[in-house]
Formats: sequence, structure tokens, C-alpha cells
Amino acid sequence: MMIETTVESIRVSLVSQNRVVILKEVDGERHLPIWIGAYEADAIAMELQGVTPQRPLPYDLMRSMLTDLGATVSQVVISNLSDQIFFARIKLDHAGQTLEIDARPSDAIALAVRTNTRILVDETVMDRASVTLGEDADDTVSALESEPEAEPAKAEKPRSAADDERLSVFRDFINSLDLDDFDRKRSGS
Repeated sequence: MMIETTVESIRVSLVSQNRVVILKEVDGERHLPIWIGAYEADAIAMELQGVTPQRPLPYDLMRSMLTDLGATVSQVVISNLSDQIFFARIKLDHAGQTLEIDARPSDAIALAVRTNTRILVDETVMDRASVTLGEDADDTVSALESEPEAEPAKAEKPRSAADDERLSVFRDFINSLDLDDFDRKRSGS
């Protein structure tokens, strides 16, 4: 089953300056934090805020190319989580065919916000990695370094106690982010 989400915000660690995109489920209270690079964070935030760059960003170029080729992005899916790495698929409709393209979540999300495309998360990914952001999320930010995105693994390993422990550290970090200064809301603030 797939869970529809929206980009709730881009958050920044005040200590390490690492970025996290926060996806919020549409019909619930869970949030899915995904580490992303500074460039990708800026590209997503610019689009959400309606800022037009002087020259097209790669995601703007991708949108233009797809449009000119007659393809549409039908959905973006955060499809897997393995060894603390999220994986995404971009689904395209072209000439009556559906194509799926492997992508980093940050790139898929940056394209999705430019094409007003639904962002779906596989239920198993949401169950494993989501957090519920509470009032304590305004506390001081901890210094936790980000995990870079990597190429997909051949097969997913079963979740272990070590995976749960690593994810709990990640959840603790997310719950300590400063939300006030770095929220980038789609509704425009």
C-alpha cells in the first residue's frame, strides 16, 4: 500500500548545517525525514516558495525536457529503505506507456514539486522510518552527521536490532530540530 505525502518543510541542523526534507502523510500525523544535500534542499525550497532562478536548475531542465517529449510525471514513490538509504522511483507516462526511473529521493522530490506530482511512500518505509513531531521538536539541535544517498542495493536485508537502533538515533535528531527559523511551507509563508 502507498501513503500519499506532501513536502511539509526543509529543516536545517543549526550545528552541522545538514538538511532534512520532511514529508508528512496527507491523512495522518506521521512525518518521514530524509537526509538531502544542500543543493537539493535549496532547489526544493525555491520551488515551494515560488522563487524563479535566473537560469534553469537541472530539475527545471528535466521538467522542460519531459514536457517537450510529451511525457508527464505521474507520481514519485519513496519505495525502499535499506541500510539507512532511501530509494525512489519516478513514474512517467509517455505515449500510452508507464516508465519507471530509479532516482535519489531528493531528486525525485525536487522534480515532483515542479510538476505538481503526488509523492507516495511505501507503507513499509513509512512504518520503519516515520516519526511523530511533537512540541519538543523546538529544542536545541544535536550534532548528527548526515548519511549520503547512494546507489540502490541489489536486495534488501531484513531489519535488524542494529537498524532499529540507528533509526532511533535519527528519530531523536529529528525531534530536536529547530522548526521555527527553517520551515519552508508549500502554503507559502
